[in-house]
Order: sequence, then structure tokens, then C-alpha cells
Amino acid sequence: MPSRTFLALAGWTAAAVAATLTGLAAVEIIGDGITGSTDGKAISSKQVEQQLDAAKGSLSPDPGQSQGQGEGQNTGQGTATPTATPDTGTPTPTPSPTATATAVRKTFSTPGGTAIAVCEGPTVRLLSWAPAQGYGVDSADPGPDGEHVEVKFEGSAGKVELRVRCVNGRPSGSWKQDD
Repeated sequence: MPSRTFLALAGWTAAAVAATLTGLAAVEIIGDGITGSTDGKAISSKQVEQQLDAAKGSLSPDPGQSQGQGEGQNTGQGTATPTATPDTGTPTPTPSPTATATAVRKTFSTPGGTAIAVCEGPTVRLLSWAPAQGYGVDSADPGPDGEHVEVKFEGSAGKVELRVRCVNGRPSGSWKQDD
């Protein structure tokens, strides 16, 4: 009986050591990918900016974009304000075959969430939308549509409805919040 206990203990110990070594090796490999170098050093702010500029490549900034919050948040209504979308290192979706060189894209932020819309001439379409923390998507009408598209977010703080339409070929959004 003691030999059986000894074998079980030895087997368990061998499995624990193998699992630990495998985990350490995986962390070492992943760690190199996180820092972007094989020596384990973090990259500088200047290197980050250079890599972001290189990643943006031929993308031209939207002159109509500005940062900020929608006006009238205290009243529950406002104009959805486009914000810059940070580069997260994930690939950007390829434009649809119907997208033209005159397509204008903007990001809109509301208390309930964020949406990205594009105008292709007079036609508006929602490319994506994501609820803010504490909210979920109640419904979405992504278009394409010649009048407007909308997404409704619902959370414990109430409902937020974002509507986007094309004005002179550029996305223009407004939102309202119901308690």
C-alpha cells in the first residue's frame, strides 16, 4: 500500500512540475509579444507614435472630427460628438465594395455607447456600435438608408437613442436620453 501512495504522489508532483514549466514557457513567449521586442524592454512614447503613424499609412484624418462630449447631457439630449478612435493594433475592416472614395466616416459617443457611421453620398450606414459599461444594445437599424440610421442603448441609467443622418455627405448625429 505505501508503494501505491508513493507512486500517486510522484505522479502528481511530476504533473505539477510539467504544468508549471509549460506555464512559465508560455508567459516568456507571450511576454516578448506584449513588449514588441525580444529583449523584454518596453518601447518609448516616440516609438509608439512612429508605429501608429506607420499603421495609419494612407488614411487621411477627417477634418470634421473633434473631441468632446455631446452638449446638453444634463438635460438628457445633445449632439453626438465625433471622437478620435484609438488604434488598438487590431486590423481595420476592409471597406465594402459599395464604398467610394467620397465615403466619410465618423465616430459618435453618447452616455449609452459608441457608434461608427459612414456617409456615401446621401446614404448613411452604421458600420459598428458598442454599448458603454452598464448598457446593452436594445435595437439597431444599421441601414443603409437615405434618411437616417439609429441604435438604441438600454441600461440601468435609462435609454439612449442615437440617430445619424448625412448632411452634405457627412455623418451628423444627435442623441436623446430617457430615464
